Amino acid sequence: MGEDEMNEKELKDQIIKEFVNLQRVKSAVDRDAEIAYQEKVLKARMQSLGVSTEELEIK
Repeated sequence: MGEDEMNEKELKDQIIKEFVNLQRVKSAVDRDAEIAYQEKVLKARMQSLGVSTEELEIK
């Protein structure tokens, strides 16, 4: 049961982070720059977890 609680807390934390990032995009003076920054951060996080980002990109 302790592991499930940790996963729920982690999920809540992740959802809050996503909401905050969306608010940053909405209020950014330069939305394109903010989106580019967040994309770099997410790619780095994904790659550190071994997730390939190449096939996820829309071209």
